[in-house]
Amino acid sequence: MKSVLVALSAAMAVATVPEIDLNAPAIDTALIDAINNNPSSTWVAGINTKFSDMTLGQAKRLMGTRVYTPEWEVKHAQLPQSDIVPLKALPTDFNATTNWPQCASVIGHIRDQSDCGCCWSFGSTESFNDRLCIVHNYTGQVSSQDTCSCCDPDFGCDGSNGCDGGFTEDAFNYFVKHGVVTGGDNPDVGKGDTCFPYQLAMCDHHEGGPYTPCPNLCPNECNTPACPASTGCTESKYPTAWAKDKHFAKTAYGVSGVDKIMTDIMTNGPVSASFTVYSDFLTYKSGVYVNNGGSVLGGHAVRILGWGVDAGTPYWYVANSWNNYWGDNGFFKILRGKNECGIEGDIVTGTV
Repeated sequence: MKSVLVALSAAMAVATVPEIDLNAPAIDTALIDAINNNPSSTWVAGINTKFSDMTLGQAKRLMGTRVYTPEWEVKHAQLPQSDIVPLKALPTDFNATTNWPQCASVIGHIRDQSDCGCCWSFGSTESFNDRLCIVHNYTGQVSSQDTCSCCDPDFGCDGSNGCDGGFTEDAFNYFVKHGVVTGGDNPDVGKGDTCFPYQLAMCDHHEGGPYTPCPNLCPNECNTPACPASTGCTESKYPTAWAKDKHFAKTAYGVSGVDKIMTDIMTNGPVSASFTVYSDFLTYKSGVYVNNGGSVLGGHAVRILGWGVDAGTPYWYVANSWNNYWGDNGFFKILRGKNECGIEGDIVTGTV
């Protein structure tokens, strides 16, 4: 399998998807009602305050995982595919957080990409972080800001450009070749306990929320914070030099096939997954997400922690990067085994 984000193919497969109106409200109450009044629906929709005063155009800029095209394939060496042998007896339920309790604070942590299309760096960096903890008992945070800011054409990431979007494949190759420094969330800026914490503030898309409204933070679009590789850690109190603070992956690879994905997660830890986001996804509250309509917003990268079955519906258990005020405290379930929205079509991870 070529490592291809299926955002484009999924969009083409759903011929009835309406053309996006970028000025339309991000939350469609009629769509919420249709989902909740559908007796066959496997999930509950509602108003996530993160998007309540946002347009579809503003929401779209959070979907920064890019689509592979023939032109990109010329420039990118495809990641090797895992040859892992699927386990014969896979459990009905699995959760990496409870399976590796010593890493629960790492695996169960929800980050916030702010108003930046850097999801590609979050899904990949977090999966790498989880595996560092599982293998090496490393309970600190590595920097999604390093990946977002420094994994660019100057460092071999030809198709990635910070808040303007990128590839999870680029990110894992970056971890192998250049490593990633430590870095916490935006509230950690100034503490001096990591090298390059996330520079963009946690934000909300509504008045009266716990964070600064995103449109006030970045009225048009957040600029990618500069990569400080040549000048060193942004935290002056942090005692370790940039080059000495790097954590490296040993390999980067893709995983294809549901049983192989499950086996890899169960054996090695969470993986990064990319999928197509439709506007109904913004309204997810609980249950097992299955696309029920709406406009295509773009590709999004997340982190799969495990799987299970909810009222007879098999699902993947997934961590998002839109803070704890979206979805089910920052997490969601999505249909497993049917490549829903392409969730099984672009799985990327690595050994540490």
